[in-house]
Amino acid sequence: MMATVMRAGRFLTAGALVAAGVWGRPAPVPARAAQGLADTQPGATIPWDLPKLFQPPRTWPAEGFQSEGVQAIFYEGEPFEGKPTRVFAWVGFPDLKDGAKAPGIVLTHGGAGTAFSKWVRLWTARGYAAIAMDTCGHVPTPDGKGLAGRHAWAGPEGWGGFGQVDRPVKDQWTYHAVAAVIRAHSLLRSFQQVDADRTGTTGISWGGWLTSIAAPLDGRLKFAIPIYGCGFLQADSFLVPSLNSLGPARARAWQDLWEPSRYLPRARLPMLWVAGTSDFAYPLSCLQKSYRATPTRDVLCVRVGMAHGYEPGWAPAEIAAFADSVVRDGVPLPEIAAQGRDGDRLWVTWRSRSKVVRAELCHTSETGLWQKRKWQAVAAELDLAAARASAAIPAGARVGYLNLIDDRGLVVSGEHVELPAEPPAAAGR
Repeated sequence: MMATVMRAGRFLTAGALVAAGVWGRPAPVPARAAQGLADTQPGATIPWDLPKLFQPPRTWPAEGFQSEGVQAIFYEGEPFEGKPTRVFAWVGFPDLKDGAKAPGIVLTHGGAGTAFSKWVRLWTARGYAAIAMDTCGHVPTPDGKGLAGRHAWAGPEGWGGFGQVDRPVKDQWTYHAVAAVIRAHSLLRSFQQVDADRTGTTGISWGGWLTSIAAPLDGRLKFAIPIYGCGFLQADSFLVPSLNSLGPARARAWQDLWEPSRYLPRARLPMLWVAGTSDFAYPLSCLQKSYRATPTRDVLCVRVGMAHGYEPGWAPAEIAAFADSVVRDGVPLPEIAAQGRDGDRLWVTWRSRSKVVRAELCHTSETGLWQKRKWQAVAAELDLAAARASAAIPAGARVGYLNLIDDRGLVVSGEHVELPAEPPAAAGR
């Protein structure tokens, strides 16, 4: 037997925003905001001045932008080529009783995107204060429904910054984008409506990639949810052609600064990784290396055929359930306790406060590029008394994993495993 260890909205008026400290320069927060960093694992160069980023940034009104239930602002970014920059953001708050404070969440968009007012409203409807910022110097259309051009205070162009690798570090896109995420968190925590001890972050696609860098660096966050995006992209992802075009030395320089794998071992917060089996950008091989790199017990939600996009990426109910379980006393997702193989069967065991009602074996018989493999899901067997699910390995299957589905319809996944012709020798946990 082989067992694999698992780790596992209220619109605010300008006056209200002034009272909340949005306009102008808020008072500094104590140096203790750097908590969770000094004792993290060494090994990666950190180019950011984190104590500085942990101070709430200066803000300005964003004239001409209107979207129901949210407020448009600019906040201070990092200097670019010696000039000041600003970051566009939407901010929203749920309806709160007098004196009540909401949990907060930072929302980081992906490619071809910007700050989305719709995403903020999605979270304010769940009872969260939310901020969504643009990481590429763009602004949305005035109604918040699309992407307009770059604004006058923009920093470097996104995405990835491969063509910027010869610039000074502080003039490269990833430096600015990660700083924008951390500053957005600092600003969100400064609002009187927000409980600064109950905040988290999520990002989608490139935003999930940025989340995989920013979350391990920001010890104030209580949870992180990368959607699609992950690290370890240098060997098996859509970024390989871009990295190869740099040549070995320049590619190494880029990776040494901006590859999420350099920062994930510093993570000290629970993380939920949401992905699909055949994602065109972030294959399962990269995802697995990413969640294995963190020292925390991560949770996986991997669906067969999940499409890559904003609406499909925002849709999984596991995202809100995971956040609620950390900062709102919600019922956690089931936890995979262990997994392994007995002969021709894969199995997982679990712990859960909710009732697991179904399980499925997800598998592919194809090899080659992960992005092109076709997957199937078949029913697995449940032993509720033993909290164990198992399934026979189909003939010809080359990779497989088990999903558990609870009585809320929420999915958690075991790690995918390669399926050689013969089972490996027994291994303990």
